[in-house]
Amino acid sequence: MTYVSFPGFGIEPFHMDRVAFSIGKLDVYWYGVIITVGMILAVLYALYHAKIERVKSDDIIDLALALIICGVIGARLYYVLMKLDTYIVTGGTFWENLRDTVLGMINIPGGGLAIYGGIIGGFLAGIVVARRKHIRFPIIADIAGPSVIVGQIVGRFGNFINVEAYGSATTLPWRMGIHLSYDGGESFVSSIFVHPTFLYESLWNLVGLVLITVFYKKKKFHGQMFLFYMVWYGFGRMLIEGLRTDSLYIGPLRVSQWVGGITFVVGVVLMIIGIRKTKKGETEPAEAKEVEDGSTD
Repeated sequence: MTYVSFPGFGIEPFHMDRVAFSIGKLDVYWYGVIITVGMILAVLYALYHAKIERVKSDDIIDLALALIICGVIGARLYYVLMKLDTYIVTGGTFWENLRDTVLGMINIPGGGLAIYGGIIGGFLAGIVVARRKHIRFPIIADIAGPSVIVGQIVGRFGNFINVEAYGSATTLPWRMGIHLSYDGGESFVSSIFVHPTFLYESLWNLVGLVLITVFYKKKKFHGQMFLFYMVWYGFGRMLIEGLRTDSLYIGPLRVSQWVGGITFVVGVVLMIIGIRKTKKGETEPAEAKEVEDGSTD
């Protein structure tokens, strides 16, 4: 059994059951519950900004469904592609190998989702929904970006319950202890003290959410809040990923760290271009005001 502690705060080792509750023989895991709560809060946050942007709430619900479905598919596909060799099954007949390989790839409950894949999948879904609903994509992006960060704040605690996505060893006061016990007793077979990187990312995103909420109505152009999300999350993930012990690699490169750095740079460049164009009158300034409901085109 795995126990967790925070000795710097006087929190002794405690065990967290990954199963929230059971329905018959079906176990419902805390990870799924936490992710679901994050999605619900993200949708509610999106509905709030929809009023500011004069977008119909029904369109936001359609957008949320598309983003969730495509986001999960993208997150799983990204993860599988990064670790493709671990999913290829050999040793049986062609059809047996194909069946087991495909089943392994789609076994989401077995673990393996990558946030950048989810963002890419959601981004593509947002483009499609914007066109179908005749809503300008930068407006959709401004609503979706801050909403995604809400889900990320909550969702990282699913990693905490699973005792995963933690960092390298440290002696810092806020270190997290991970203790292994064979019998569930107080004597532990092994203990390590690590960076709680799940918490670092959650808190970093929380600060970003506060800044986005404060400055949303003061944005200079449509799409600026999404770019701010890119810059903020990209920079934070680039730093935090360097501490993690479970990074996805391409050769010697930590994929998420490089993607975070590229996202940060691209976001900054586009932000500067957008502000300059607004000052020159080349783009429509964002002057959104909260309304009861409405539509935009």
